[in-house]
Amino acid sequence: MADFYQVLGVERTASDDDIKQAYRKLAMKNHPDRNGGSKEAEEQFKTVTEAYDVLKDPQKRAAYDRYGEAGLRGGGGGAGGFHHVDLSEALNIFMKDFGFADFFGGAQRPQTGPNAGADVKIEVKLTLAEVATGVERVVKLKLLDPCLKCAGAGTEEGTKPTRCGTCAGQGEVRRAQRSFFGNFVSVAPCPTCGGEGTMIERPCKSCRGEGRQRGEHELPLKIPGGVASGQYMHLRGVGNSGVRGGPRGDVIVLFEVEEDERFERDGEDLFTEVLVTYPQVVLGADIEVPGVLGALPLHVPPGTQSGQVFQLRGRGLPRVNASGTGDLQVRVQVWTPKSTGAEEQQLLARLQQVQEPPPAAAREKGFWARMKEVLGA
Repeated sequence: MADFYQVLGVERTASDDDIKQAYRKLAMKNHPDRNGGSKEAEEQFKTVTEAYDVLKDPQKRAAYDRYGEAGLRGGGGGAGGFHHVDLSEALNIFMKDFGFADFFGGAQRPQTGPNAGADVKIEVKLTLAEVATGVERVVKLKLLDPCLKCAGAGTEEGTKPTRCGTCAGQGEVRRAQRSFFGNFVSVAPCPTCGGEGTMIERPCKSCRGEGRQRGEHELPLKIPGGVASGQYMHLRGVGNSGVRGGPRGDVIVLFEVEEDERFERDGEDLFTEVLVTYPQVVLGADIEVPGVLGALPLHVPPGTQSGQVFQLRGRGLPRVNASGTGDLQVRVQVWTPKSTGAEEQQLLARLQQVQEPPPAAAREKGFWARMKEVLGA
């Protein structure tokens, strides 16, 4: 007999969640309804289900770990009653733990008890300077809180919810259906109590039985540096309270970064363009260029060509939730004045007489091609 852990492809130290996830993947792959009645898939489906049925049960797993299959048959450890499952049993085990909705890609079987409150989505606008440093904000929200009068129970003082008669307090109803492969059991929320398992005969007059009322909150946010538009923070358990004692939902904070006309952004790198004069690129100059947090010095060496890109390392944006900072790419462009004074015209005319002609024209690489060279792409 094959080792159950090897059948599921997990280590002997695997957690319950690891075992369940491994089984679900293999069971979905080999389910008869997905393999056109293949006998090979059917046998594999029964094998992985048998292994899962043992390893998911703490007592059976302990007996198997100590005595092997003999322990499951009663030879040791006291976990008797083991037998090889047939197809009908395998299908029932699968449907019991995952249900029809999971098989067809939907949600898993319903949970009993009060439902969690609805999530709240908010949008926070940030400047590029705030993105560069990270920022702390406090946002005001109107959320649903537990009712103060009934403490979230939804009932009048001195009364309690009663057990739902339809589902006997289980919060779910089961319906057996027959198919070619055997009996299937579908599980759905109870239509009478909405899956809570209880009913309220005398609702609280303050909250009308809902168990919650609207209140105002201030939510502190610590936004890390480097975030971009479309990214978000998921704050669990601080949203709306659920109906009649249900847990709080989540708050999802969506970021929108305002455009800064001085820069173009690519991840954590920034790109900007500055204008320089002809004497500055010929003779060289020390200039200031825009930085996201203020002006930055840049040395333009003699003979700089128009369109040349300078890389200022570490002057971009931080990497979100990681170490390191992007770069600032500065492209210099020679500025040509539209009009000049008499003195400038005289100097330019003299320069035109003494200046050597430019070299033969060659096809100049485009800006982005040169950018890739600078970046080492």
